[in-house]
This record gives sequence, structure tokens and C-alpha cells, in this order.
Amino acid sequence: MENTTIKPIESTKEINGELTYEDKVIQKIIGTALENVDGLLTVDGGFFSNIKDKLVNSGDMTSGISTEVGKKQVAVDMDIVAEYDKDIHVIYEQMKHLIAEEVQKMTHLDVIEVNVNVVDIKTSEEYKAESKTVQDKVASAAHTTGQFASEQTNRAKDILNSQTDKINDDLETEPRVE
Repeated sequence: MENTTIKPIESTKEINGELTYEDKVIQKIIGTALENVDGLLTVDGGFFSNIKDKLVNSGDMTSGISTEVGKKQVAVDMDIVAEYDKDIHVIYEQMKHLIAEEVQKMTHLDVIEVNVNVVDIKTSEEYKAESKTVQDKVASAAHTTGQFASEQTNRAKDILNSQTDKINDDLETEPRVE
């Protein structure tokens, strides 16, 4: 048997193409990067987004983040709610650093601008109290209602069993035939 060597094909052809990113991809990277910034309570998505989030736990981390994505660069705009008694300038610097680092690492795009508008400031307790959604409230009410219904069902079963036992006792004492 003869040994054959397979030679790699040498190609002088360059593969052409283009890599692009949808805004929502960059927004998701940014939203994920900002999840653990100390003092940043939320990125504010505006009135309608906030109403939606009050109704349902949407988990939409792109809400409130606006981006302009080019072939080499990204610009970011967002409104935030900062935590009371925290240094907002430090929060902003941390946000810029994290956004630039994560976008560069994942896409090789340069973040050239990060514009942040602080629309509100709240204590952590205020924010947590306001973050309880209608969905959370409905789930809690459903759980409470379920517990009540279960208790009432058990109570009805106990009464029915008690009455059944009483009827059975009465049947046993009466003659079956005349």
C-alpha cells in the first residue's frame, strides 16, 4: 500500500463579508454589563416601558437603552435612576468603563459616547417597594386564595365525613325490614 500525503490547498482567495450588529444586541450587552453597578437602581425605559414593567415581570434588559451602532463605533444614551446617598459621578464613570469594556471584548466595536441622564434618585427601600409588579401582587393573591380554598375544602370534607358517620350510625340502629 502506498502512502499518500494530503497537501493543504493553498488559496490566495480572500473570503469577503461583513459582520454587523443589531442595536438590540449591543443594548443587551450593555444591560447585562450594568446589572451589578453599585448605586444604579435601574435604567429607566420611559413611561410606557415602566407601565409594562409594573404589569409584568418582563426581564427586558434592553429597556431604556438607546444605541447608535456603526461599523466601528457605538454611541449610547440612557436615563437612569440612581440610589440616594451614592456618588453619581462614580456610578457614571463605572458605567462608562463597563460598557466600553464589554462591548469591545464581545464585538471589537469602540464605544465613543455614553450619555446618561439621571431622571430620579431613590433610596434602595423606595425602589424595592415600587418594584413590586401587578403580576407579583396577583400571584400573591392567587396563592392566598388557593390557601383559603384548600382550607374551606378540608372543612367541608370534615363536615361531610361527620354527617356521613352520623347517617351510618342511624342506619345501623333502624331495622332494615318491617
